[in-house]
Amino acid sequence: MGGDSIVSHDEDYSLEEDFPLLSSQSSAVLRDNLGLQDEDNRVNGENGIVSGQTSEENTPASSRFDFEVNERNRLGVYQQILQSYDELEVHSKNLKEEKEKILSYIPGAWTEKVHDYDVPKTTCLILVGPRGSGKSSLINRISKVLEDDKFAPARAQDESLFIYLRHSQWIYLFIPDNSLIGDGTYFLKEYMIPRDSTSICLYDTRSLSDNSHDNEDNRIMMKGWMTKGVRHGKLVVRKRDDQRLRKSLKCKTHKKGFFPSKIRKVNFVIYVVNGLSVLKAMENTDALERQYTETIVSTFNCPYLSFKDDKPVLVFTHGDLLSLSNRARVRAYFGELLGIPPTKQIFDIPDCDDPVTATTIMKMLRYSLEHADRNFPQRNVIKDKVRKAFRSLCMILLILVLGVAIALAHNEFIHPCHGPQKQACSTKVHAKRPKLKVHEMHPKIAWHKIRHIW
Repeated sequence: MGGDSIVSHDEDYSLEEDFPLLSSQSSAVLRDNLGLQDEDNRVNGENGIVSGQTSEENTPASSRFDFEVNERNRLGVYQQILQSYDELEVHSKNLKEEKEKILSYIPGAWTEKVHDYDVPKTTCLILVGPRGSGKSSLINRISKVLEDDKFAPARAQDESLFIYLRHSQWIYLFIPDNSLIGDGTYFLKEYMIPRDSTSICLYDTRSLSDNSHDNEDNRIMMKGWMTKGVRHGKLVVRKRDDQRLRKSLKCKTHKKGFFPSKIRKVNFVIYVVNGLSVLKAMENTDALERQYTETIVSTFNCPYLSFKDDKPVLVFTHGDLLSLSNRARVRAYFGELLGIPPTKQIFDIPDCDDPVTATTIMKMLRYSLEHADRNFPQRNVIKDKVRKAFRSLCMILLILVLGVAIALAHNEFIHPCHGPQKQACSTKVHAKRPKLKVHEMHPKIAWHKIRHIW
């Protein structure tokens, strides 16, 4: 991983010889980063998180070859990450085209044999992550980029604020999880992207707890979202929430006046983490810092968040507060930690208004929507046939009923008296008709008056 010390047997060894495509800027960054760790770095065997490597002197002779291969692989990954930043500069020139592809998206547009799948009207992407990861900030940034309005008011409530001090000292000012300042943490929020569209919606969720005692609560929350669906305005309560918090949240539910909305099935997951917190955990070994990465690993690998073999896409935020070398280190670290390709499935989205950040957002959305389309549930052929047969039968019965009703109405119009009232109706008619005498019915003919006829 980037940040580990590299052991070389050749004094004339140079990075440019092994990696000629590495730019001068990336090479300088790489050299600086490779010198950040010393021989005291080691592998944390307790949780499997790599914080460094031992020096070659302490490495058994039988494993030196494997050690060098692993180091070269890490170096290659780090080089690819640095090159990806250079490629973003090139792709940002086609930002308008990338944006048009997202804006013209409809569910199922990027999948083959779409008729074989149960395609929803709206593709639902859910954002999941620990406290202070920047989920709300990411939604605001996505909305501004797609709507092309940098001065639009924030749609989602931002939960965190970070202030940088000199000498790499950081002060974290964030709204704690048990406060009642905003509802963004406790109530599911739906955001159509863009506002007037019905093709894409993002869901902001309650933050995952980074307390090891709340792992079961995190799992129950994620299971509910992924199996039962998500609904705008739904209150999310954990088992470990105290009674005061529960009572206050219930009062806020009535005050907000949320009306029941449509339940949406989650189609893909965007996992959001704070790159600043991760870097701090990488450079510290105390239990509190390590707990943050342990929460990420356990929740990211939760089977409920995956669609078959597709794990969530990972977005790390607050990269604008880090140097380029540290941003590359964080991506390489996550790639090895979570077993996902860092240049394809991990996206560095800082809090910046520039074409490179906008291009990264478009690429992240494109990846998420393509994988959502790929994992739509397949249609049940037998169930569809039974449904079609039932509909056909209902149509036939409806036609028969209408035919009988029309026939009876026609018969009633021609013969108004029928059934039990037929005799009474006939008697009434005959009673009104005057009886004719016999001579009126057959009058006599005066033959002598018409004799001249013949």
